Amino acid sequence: MDLFEEEARRAGEKNAPLAWRMAPRTLDEFVGQEHLIGKSMLLRKQIEADKLSSAIFYGPPGTGKTALARIIANTSRASFQRLNAVTSGVADLRQLIDGARQRILSSGKKTIVFVDEIHRFNRAQQDALLPDVEEGAITFIGATTQNPFFAVNAPLVSRSQIFQFQSLGPKHISSLIDHALTDKERGLGKMKIRLDPEARSHWANASDGDARRVLNALEVAAVTTPPDSDGITHITLEIAEESIQRKAIVYDGTGDEHYDTISAFIKSMRGSDPDAAIYWLAKMLEAGEEPRFIARRIVICASEDVGNADPQALVVANAAMQVSEFVGMPEAQIPLAQATIYVACAPKSNASYMAISEARKDVREQPTFPVPKHLRDANYPGAKRFGHGEGYKYAHDYPGHYVEQLYGPPGKQFYKPSSEGFEAEISKRLEDLRKKKEGKETDHE
Repeated sequence: MDLFEEEARRAGEKNAPLAWRMAPRTLDEFVGQEHLIGKSMLLRKQIEADKLSSAIFYGPPGTGKTALARIIANTSRASFQRLNAVTSGVADLRQLIDGARQRILSSGKKTIVFVDEIHRFNRAQQDALLPDVEEGAITFIGATTQNPFFAVNAPLVSRSQIFQFQSLGPKHISSLIDHALTDKERGLGKMKIRLDPEARSHWANASDGDARRVLNALEVAAVTTPPDSDGITHITLEIAEESIQRKAIVYDGTGDEHYDTISAFIKSMRGSDPDAAIYWLAKMLEAGEEPRFIARRIVICASEDVGNADPQALVVANAAMQVSEFVGMPEAQIPLAQATIYVACAPKSNASYMAISEARKDVREQPTFPVPKHLRDANYPGAKRFGHGEGYKYAHDYPGHYVEQLYGPPGKQFYKPSSEGFEAEISKRLEDLRKKKEGKETDHE
Protein backbone atom coordinates (compact mmCIF):
# COMPACT_ATOMS: atom_id res chain seq x y z
CA MET A 1 0.00 0.00 0.00
CA ASP A 2 2.88 2.39 0.85
CA LEU A 3 4.46 1.65 -2.56
CA PHE A 4 1.25 2.55 -4.41
CA GLU A 5 0.87 5.73 -2.35
CA GLU A 6 4.45 6.76 -3.15
CA GLU A 7 3.92 6.16 -6.90
CA ALA A 8 0.68 8.17 -6.81
CA ARG A 9 2.45 10.99 -5.00
CA ARG A 10 5.22 11.14 -7.60
CA ALA A 11 2.74 11.06 -10.45
CA GLY A 12 0.83 13.89 -8.83
CA GLU A 13 4.01 15.95 -8.47
CA LYS A 14 4.79 15.57 -12.19
CA ASN A 15 1.43 17.11 -13.01
CA ALA A 16 1.66 19.74 -10.27
CA PRO A 17 2.40 23.39 -11.10
CA LEU A 18 6.05 24.33 -11.50
CA ALA A 19 5.99 26.40 -8.30
CA TRP A 20 4.94 23.31 -6.33
CA ARG A 21 7.46 21.01 -8.00
CA MET A 22 10.34 23.44 -7.46
CA ALA A 23 9.62 23.92 -3.75
CA PRO A 24 12.93 23.39 -1.87
CA ARG A 25 13.46 20.03 -0.21
CA THR A 26 16.40 21.02 2.00
CA LEU A 27 17.66 24.13 3.72
CA ASP A 28 20.51 24.36 1.23
CA GLU A 29 17.99 24.58 -1.64
CA PHE A 30 15.98 27.29 0.13
CA VAL A 31 16.29 30.73 -1.49
CA GLY A 32 16.05 33.95 0.51
CA GLN A 33 15.35 34.64 4.20
CA GLU A 34 19.05 34.59 5.06
CA HIS A 35 18.23 36.54 8.23
CA LEU A 36 16.26 33.49 9.42
CA ILE A 37 18.01 30.43 8.01
CA GLY A 38 21.53 31.64 7.32
CA LYS A 39 24.30 29.34 8.52
CA SER A 40 24.47 30.82 12.01
CA MET A 41 20.84 31.82 12.47
CA LEU A 42 18.68 30.54 15.34
CA LEU A 43 15.87 29.10 13.22
CA ARG A 44 18.28 27.08 11.09
CA LYS A 45 19.97 25.71 14.19
CA GLN A 46 16.62 24.69 15.67
CA ILE A 47 15.55 22.92 12.47
CA GLU A 48 18.88 21.10 12.04
CA ALA A 49 18.85 20.01 15.68
CA ASP A 50 15.18 19.02 15.42
CA LYS A 51 14.50 21.23 18.43
CA LEU A 52 11.99 23.63 16.94
CA SER A 53 9.61 25.20 19.44
CA SER A 54 6.18 26.56 18.58
CA ALA A 55 6.52 29.29 15.95
CA ILE A 56 4.60 31.60 13.65
CA PHE A 57 5.91 32.28 10.14
CA TYR A 58 4.70 35.70 9.08
CA GLY A 59 5.26 37.52 5.79
CA PRO A 60 4.05 38.27 2.24
CA PRO A 61 2.82 35.47 -0.04
CA GLY A 62 5.35 33.48 -2.01
CA THR A 63 8.26 34.05 0.38
CA GLY A 64 8.73 30.45 1.55
CA LYS A 65 6.63 30.03 4.70
CA THR A 66 4.90 26.84 3.57
CA ALA A 67 8.04 25.67 1.75
CA LEU A 68 10.03 25.88 4.98
CA ALA A 69 7.31 23.94 6.78
CA ARG A 70 7.67 21.19 4.14
CA ILE A 71 11.43 21.09 4.78
CA ILE A 72 10.77 20.71 8.50
CA ALA A 73 8.35 17.88 7.69
CA ASN A 74 11.04 16.12 5.64
CA THR A 75 13.82 16.50 8.18
CA SER A 76 12.15 16.21 11.59
CA ARG A 77 11.82 12.92 13.42
CA ALA A 78 8.49 14.16 14.78
CA SER A 79 5.19 13.31 13.13
CA PHE A 80 4.21 16.23 10.89
CA GLN A 81 0.50 17.03 10.54
CA ARG A 82 -0.84 19.83 8.32
CA LEU A 83 -4.11 21.77 8.42
CA ASN A 84 -5.35 24.61 6.26
CA ALA A 85 -7.41 27.08 8.29
CA VAL A 86 -9.62 27.80 5.26
CA THR A 87 -10.95 24.25 4.99
CA SER A 88 -10.50 22.88 8.53
CA GLY A 89 -12.38 23.37 11.77
CA VAL A 90 -12.11 22.59 15.47
CA ALA A 91 -13.13 18.95 14.92
CA ASP A 92 -10.18 18.41 12.56
CA LEU A 93 -7.90 20.15 15.02
CA ARG A 94 -9.09 18.05 17.95
CA GLN A 95 -8.60 14.87 15.93
CA LEU A 96 -4.96 15.78 15.22
CA ILE A 97 -4.32 16.72 18.84
CA ASP A 98 -5.89 13.48 20.13
CA GLY A 99 -3.63 11.57 17.73
CA ALA A 100 -0.62 13.53 19.01
CA ARG A 101 -1.45 12.60 22.60
CA GLN A 102 -1.81 8.91 21.70
CA ARG A 103 1.48 9.06 19.79
CA ILE A 104 3.31 10.37 22.85
CA LEU A 105 1.83 7.63 25.05
CA SER A 106 2.51 4.78 22.63
CA SER A 107 5.92 5.71 21.22
CA GLY A 108 7.06 8.95 22.82
CA LYS A 109 7.12 10.55 19.37
CA LYS A 110 6.37 14.25 19.17
CA THR A 111 3.93 15.85 16.74
CA ILE A 112 4.32 19.08 14.79
CA VAL A 113 1.01 20.63 13.76
CA PHE A 114 1.34 23.10 10.89
CA VAL A 115 -1.65 25.41 10.40
CA ASP A 116 -1.49 27.28 7.10
CA GLU A 117 -3.26 30.66 7.06
CA ILE A 118 -3.71 30.60 10.82
CA HIS A 119 -5.34 34.05 10.67
CA ARG A 120 -8.37 32.37 9.03
CA PHE A 121 -9.12 30.54 12.28
CA ASN A 122 -11.50 32.47 14.50
CA ARG A 123 -10.66 33.16 18.13
CA ALA A 124 -12.38 30.03 19.42
CA GLN A 125 -10.51 27.84 16.94
CA GLN A 126 -7.21 29.42 17.89
CA ASP A 127 -8.01 28.95 21.58
CA ALA A 128 -8.41 25.22 20.96
CA LEU A 129 -4.65 25.03 20.38
CA LEU A 130 -3.62 26.76 23.60
CA PRO A 131 -3.78 23.96 26.22
CA ASP A 132 -1.83 21.47 24.12
CA VAL A 133 0.77 24.04 23.03
CA GLU A 134 1.15 25.04 26.69
CA GLU A 135 1.54 21.41 27.85
CA GLY A 136 3.88 20.52 24.99
CA ALA A 137 1.55 17.89 23.56
CA ILE A 138 2.16 19.44 20.15
CA THR A 139 4.64 21.80 18.54
CA PHE A 140 2.62 24.41 16.72
CA ILE A 141 3.73 26.15 13.52
CA GLY A 142 1.42 28.74 12.01
CA ALA A 143 1.81 30.56 8.71
CA THR A 144 0.13 33.88 8.01
CA THR A 145 0.36 36.86 5.69
CA GLN A 146 -1.12 39.12 8.36
CA ASN A 147 0.57 40.63 11.38
CA PRO A 148 0.18 37.96 14.10
CA PHE A 149 0.00 40.62 16.81
CA PHE A 150 -3.34 41.63 15.27
CA ALA A 151 -4.55 38.44 13.58
CA VAL A 152 -3.62 35.78 16.14
CA ASN A 153 -4.72 35.46 19.78
CA ALA A 154 -2.29 37.12 22.17
CA PRO A 155 -1.87 33.97 24.33
CA LEU A 156 -0.92 31.93 21.26
CA VAL A 157 1.50 34.63 20.10
CA SER A 158 3.13 34.74 23.53
CA ARG A 159 3.74 30.98 23.39
CA SER A 160 5.31 31.14 19.91
CA GLN A 161 8.45 32.51 18.36
CA ILE A 162 7.64 35.01 15.60
CA PHE A 163 9.72 34.74 12.43
CA GLN A 164 9.11 37.50 9.89
CA PHE A 165 9.71 36.57 6.24
CA GLN A 166 10.76 39.28 3.77
CA SER A 167 9.85 39.67 0.08
CA LEU A 168 12.43 38.08 -2.17
CA GLY A 169 14.89 40.40 -3.87
CA PRO A 170 15.77 40.41 -7.61
CA LYS A 171 18.81 38.19 -7.03
CA HIS A 172 16.61 35.61 -5.29
CA ILE A 173 14.05 35.68 -8.11
CA SER A 174 16.83 35.29 -10.69
CA SER A 175 18.22 32.32 -8.77
CA LEU A 176 14.80 30.65 -8.72
CA ILE A 177 14.43 31.16 -12.48
CA ASP A 178 17.88 29.66 -13.13
CA HIS A 179 17.12 26.66 -10.96
CA ALA A 180 13.79 26.03 -12.69
CA LEU A 181 15.38 26.33 -16.15
CA THR A 182 18.17 23.85 -15.37
CA ASP A 183 16.46 21.26 -13.15
CA LYS A 184 15.63 18.28 -15.38
CA GLU A 185 13.81 16.30 -12.70
CA ARG A 186 11.33 18.85 -11.37
CA GLY A 187 11.83 21.91 -13.52
CA LEU A 188 12.05 22.79 -17.22
CA GLY A 189 15.59 21.53 -17.76
CA LYS A 190 14.53 19.08 -20.48
CA MET A 191 13.26 21.97 -22.61
CA LYS A 192 15.50 24.22 -24.69
CA ILE A 193 14.63 27.68 -23.40
CA ARG A 194 16.30 30.97 -24.20
CA LEU A 195 15.28 33.73 -21.82
CA ASP A 196 16.03 37.33 -22.77
CA PRO A 197 17.62 39.45 -20.02
CA GLU A 198 14.80 42.01 -20.38
CA ALA A 199 12.23 39.27 -19.74
CA ARG A 200 14.08 38.08 -16.64
CA SER A 201 14.33 41.66 -15.34
CA HIS A 202 10.62 42.26 -15.92
CA TRP A 203 9.66 39.15 -13.96
CA ALA A 204 11.99 40.15 -11.12
CA ASN A 205 10.23 43.51 -10.81
CA ALA A 206 6.67 42.46 -11.65
CA SER A 207 6.56 39.58 -9.17
CA ASP A 208 7.04 41.90 -6.17
CA GLY A 209 9.20 39.28 -4.46
CA ASP A 210 6.67 36.45 -4.83
CA ALA A 211 8.39 33.20 -5.85
CA ARG A 212 5.13 31.45 -6.67
CA ARG A 213 4.09 34.21 -9.04
CA VAL A 214 7.33 34.28 -11.01
CA LEU A 215 7.49 30.48 -11.37
CA ASN A 216 3.89 30.39 -12.54
CA ALA A 217 4.72 33.08 -15.12
CA LEU A 218 7.78 31.14 -16.29
CA GLU A 219 5.74 27.98 -16.72
CA VAL A 220 2.97 29.78 -18.64
CA ALA A 221 5.54 31.36 -20.95
CA ALA A 222 7.38 28.08 -21.52
CA VAL A 223 4.36 25.90 -22.32
CA THR A 224 2.50 28.45 -24.46
CA THR A 225 5.42 29.63 -26.62
CA PRO A 226 5.98 27.46 -29.70
CA PRO A 227 9.62 26.42 -30.22
CA ASP A 228 11.45 27.64 -33.31
CA SER A 229 12.86 25.44 -36.07
CA ASP A 230 15.80 24.51 -33.83
CA GLY A 231 13.48 23.42 -31.04
CA ILE A 232 14.33 26.45 -28.89
CA THR A 233 11.61 28.21 -26.92
CA HIS A 234 12.52 31.90 -27.02
CA ILE A 235 10.97 33.96 -24.19
CA THR A 236 11.06 37.67 -25.00
CA LEU A 237 10.05 40.68 -22.95
CA GLU A 238 6.68 40.78 -24.69
CA ILE A 239 6.00 37.14 -23.81
CA ALA A 240 7.12 37.75 -20.22
CA GLU A 241 4.70 40.69 -19.91
CA GLU A 242 1.82 38.60 -21.24
CA SER A 243 2.59 35.68 -18.95
CA ILE A 244 2.47 37.76 -15.79
CA GLN A 245 -0.23 40.15 -17.09
CA ARG A 246 0.53 43.05 -14.80
CA LYS A 247 2.55 43.98 -11.80
CA ALA A 248 1.26 42.31 -8.66
CA ILE A 249 0.85 44.90 -5.93
CA VAL A 250 1.32 43.36 -2.52
CA TYR A 251 -1.37 45.15 -0.54
CA ASP A 252 -3.81 43.87 2.03
CA GLY A 253 -6.61 46.36 2.63
CA THR A 254 -6.83 45.49 6.33
CA GLY A 255 -3.36 44.21 7.13
CA ASP A 256 0.23 45.39 7.41
CA GLU A 257 0.54 46.74 3.87
CA HIS A 258 -2.51 48.92 4.45
CA TYR A 259 -1.09 50.48 7.61
CA ASP A 260 2.55 50.54 6.48
CA THR A 261 1.74 52.25 3.18
CA ILE A 262 -0.50 54.92 4.68
CA SER A 263 2.22 55.50 7.30
CA ALA A 264 4.82 56.00 4.57
CA PHE A 265 2.40 58.30 2.72
CA ILE A 266 1.85 60.55 5.75
CA LYS A 267 5.52 60.62 6.72
CA SER A 268 6.49 61.54 3.15
CA MET A 269 4.10 64.51 3.18
CA ARG A 270 5.37 65.50 6.63
CA GLY A 271 8.94 65.17 5.36
CA SER A 272 8.21 67.49 2.39
CA ASP A 273 8.92 64.83 -0.26
CA PRO A 274 6.14 65.21 -2.88
CA ASP A 275 7.58 62.51 -5.16
CA ALA A 276 7.58 59.84 -2.44
CA ALA A 277 4.12 60.93 -1.28
CA ILE A 278 2.73 60.65 -4.82
CA TYR A 279 4.30 57.19 -5.19
CA TRP A 280 2.56 55.87 -2.06
CA LEU A 281 -0.68 57.52 -3.18
CA ALA A 282 -0.39 55.77 -6.55
CA LYS A 283 0.27 52.42 -4.86
CA MET A 284 -2.82 52.75 -2.69
CA LEU A 285 -5.05 53.80 -5.56
CA GLU A 286 -3.77 51.01 -7.82
CA ALA A 287 -4.40 48.49 -5.05
CA GLY A 288 -8.00 49.69 -4.69
CA GLU A 289 -7.70 51.59 -1.41
CA GLU A 290 -10.78 53.60 -0.45
CA PRO A 291 -10.19 57.22 -1.68
CA ARG A 292 -12.17 58.56 1.30
CA PHE A 293 -9.68 56.93 3.68
CA ILE A 294 -6.76 58.55 1.85
CA ALA A 295 -8.48 61.94 1.76
CA ARG A 296 -9.09 61.90 5.51
CA ARG A 297 -5.39 61.28 6.12
CA ILE A 298 -4.43 64.22 3.90
CA VAL A 299 -6.78 66.46 5.89
CA ILE A 300 -5.29 65.30 9.19
CA CYS A 301 -1.74 65.84 7.90
CA ALA A 302 -2.65 69.33 6.65
CA SER A 303 -3.73 70.31 10.15
CA GLU A 304 -1.27 68.33 12.26
CA ASP A 305 1.93 68.82 10.27
CA VAL A 306 1.33 72.05 8.32
CA GLY A 307 -1.07 73.86 10.59
CA ASN A 308 -0.80 77.63 10.69
CA ALA A 309 2.46 77.65 8.74
CA ASP A 310 0.09 77.53 5.75
CA PRO A 311 -3.59 77.58 6.78
CA GLN A 312 -4.53 77.19 3.11
CA ALA A 313 -3.30 73.57 3.23
CA LEU A 314 -6.31 72.54 5.32
CA VAL A 315 -8.63 74.31 2.88
CA VAL A 316 -7.08 72.51 -0.12
CA ALA A 317 -7.14 69.15 1.68
CA ASN A 318 -10.75 69.53 2.76
CA ALA A 319 -11.77 70.57 -0.77
CA ALA A 320 -9.98 67.54 -2.19
CA MET A 321 -11.85 65.27 0.23
CA GLN A 322 -15.22 66.71 -0.77
CA VAL A 323 -14.47 66.77 -4.51
CA SER A 324 -13.05 63.24 -4.58
CA GLU A 325 -16.17 61.93 -2.88
CA PHE A 326 -18.36 63.87 -5.33
CA VAL A 327 -16.64 62.78 -8.57
CA GLY A 328 -15.47 59.30 -7.53
CA MET A 329 -12.69 57.28 -9.13
CA PRO A 330 -10.82 57.46 -11.42
CA GLU A 331 -11.13 61.27 -11.54
CA ALA A 332 -10.75 61.51 -7.75
CA GLN A 333 -7.06 60.73 -8.17
CA ILE A 334 -6.52 64.27 -9.54
CA PRO A 335 -7.70 66.33 -6.52
CA LEU A 336 -6.09 63.78 -4.20
CA ALA A 337 -2.78 64.20 -6.02
CA GLN A 338 -3.12 68.00 -5.96
CA ALA A 339 -3.77 68.04 -2.22
CA THR A 340 -0.96 65.55 -1.56
CA ILE A 341 1.56 67.70 -3.41
CA TYR A 342 0.33 70.93 -1.78
CA VAL A 343 0.60 69.50 1.73
CA ALA A 344 4.00 67.95 0.99
CA CYS A 345 5.40 71.22 -0.38
CA ALA A 346 3.88 73.50 2.28
CA PRO A 347 5.96 74.90 5.17
CA LYS A 348 5.59 72.71 8.22
CA SER A 349 4.58 73.33 11.81
CA ASN A 350 3.07 71.01 14.41
CA ALA A 351 2.61 73.83 16.93
CA SER A 352 -1.19 73.53 16.90
CA TYR A 353 -0.99 69.77 17.44
CA MET A 354 1.51 70.18 20.29
CA ALA A 355 -0.63 72.93 21.84
CA ILE A 356 -3.75 70.77 22.15
CA SER A 357 -1.68 67.78 23.31
CA GLU A 358 -0.04 69.79 26.10
CA ALA A 359 -3.29 71.47 27.09
CA ARG A 360 -5.13 68.16 27.38
CA LYS A 361 -2.28 66.73 29.43
CA ASP A 362 -2.50 69.73 31.75
CA VAL A 363 -6.28 69.27 32.10
CA ARG A 364 -5.82 65.58 32.92
CA GLU A 365 -2.95 65.91 35.37
CA GLN A 366 -3.23 69.35 37.01
CA PRO A 367 -5.97 70.87 39.20
CA THR A 368 -8.77 72.20 37.01
CA PHE A 369 -8.64 75.97 36.55
CA PRO A 370 -12.12 77.46 37.11
CA VAL A 371 -13.60 79.83 34.54
CA PRO A 372 -12.98 83.41 35.79
CA LYS A 373 -16.21 85.15 36.77
CA HIS A 374 -15.79 87.95 34.22
CA LEU A 375 -15.67 85.33 31.41
CA ARG A 376 -18.70 83.34 32.54
CA ASP A 377 -22.02 83.36 30.69
CA ALA A 378 -24.08 86.36 31.75
CA ASN A 379 -26.97 85.88 29.30
CA TYR A 380 -29.53 84.34 31.62
CA PRO A 381 -31.73 85.72 34.43
CA GLY A 382 -29.94 85.73 37.74
CA ALA A 383 -26.42 85.64 36.31
CA LYS A 384 -25.66 89.09 37.69
CA ARG A 385 -26.48 87.85 41.20
CA PHE A 386 -23.49 85.56 40.94
CA GLY A 387 -21.29 88.31 39.50
CA HIS A 388 -20.99 86.54 36.16
CA GLY A 389 -19.64 88.77 33.42
CA GLU A 390 -18.83 91.55 35.84
CA GLY A 391 -15.69 93.46 34.82
CA TYR A 392 -15.42 91.82 31.38
CA LYS A 393 -13.61 94.04 28.85
CA TYR A 394 -14.86 93.87 25.25
CA ALA A 395 -11.71 93.66 23.09
CA HIS A 396 -13.18 95.61 20.16
CA ASP A 397 -13.63 98.68 22.37
CA TYR A 398 -9.87 99.07 22.75
CA PRO A 399 -7.05 100.18 20.39
CA GLY A 400 -5.85 97.39 18.15
CA HIS A 401 -8.88 95.35 19.26
CA TYR A 402 -6.84 94.10 22.19
CA VAL A 403 -7.10 94.51 25.93
CA GLU A 404 -5.22 92.76 28.66
CA GLN A 405 -7.27 90.67 31.11
CA LEU A 406 -7.19 87.16 32.57
CA TYR A 407 -8.46 84.63 30.03
CA GLY A 408 -7.06 81.32 31.26
CA PRO A 409 -4.64 79.67 33.69
CA PRO A 410 -1.95 82.27 34.50
CA GLY A 411 1.58 81.52 33.35
CA LYS A 412 0.53 78.79 30.90
CA GLN A 413 1.76 78.90 27.30
CA PHE A 414 0.58 75.95 25.23
CA TYR A 415 0.82 77.43 21.75
CA LYS A 416 4.43 78.04 20.71
CA PRO A 417 4.30 79.15 17.08
CA SER A 418 7.17 78.32 14.81
CA SER A 419 9.01 80.67 12.48
CA GLU A 420 7.77 78.82 9.37
CA GLY A 421 5.52 80.37 6.73
CA PHE A 422 2.51 82.33 7.90
CA GLU A 423 3.07 81.17 11.46
CA ALA A 424 6.04 83.52 11.60
CA GLU A 425 3.55 86.41 11.35
CA ILE A 426 1.42 84.86 14.10
CA SER A 427 4.53 84.52 16.25
CA LYS A 428 5.43 88.19 15.74
CA ARG A 429 1.90 89.34 16.59
CA LEU A 430 1.80 87.29 19.81
CA GLU A 431 5.23 88.58 20.74
CA ASP A 432 4.06 92.18 20.28
CA LEU A 433 0.96 91.53 22.40
CA ARG A 434 3.06 90.00 25.16
CA LYS A 435 5.34 93.04 25.12
CA LYS A 436 2.29 95.28 25.57
CA LYS A 437 1.21 93.14 28.49
CA GLU A 438 4.67 93.30 30.10
CA GLY A 439 4.74 97.04 29.55
CA LYS A 440 1.42 97.53 31.33
CA GLU A 441 2.57 95.35 34.20
CA THR A 442 5.71 97.50 34.50
CA ASP A 443 3.66 100.70 34.45
CA HIS A 444 1.39 99.28 37.11
CA GLU A 445 4.35 98.51 39.32
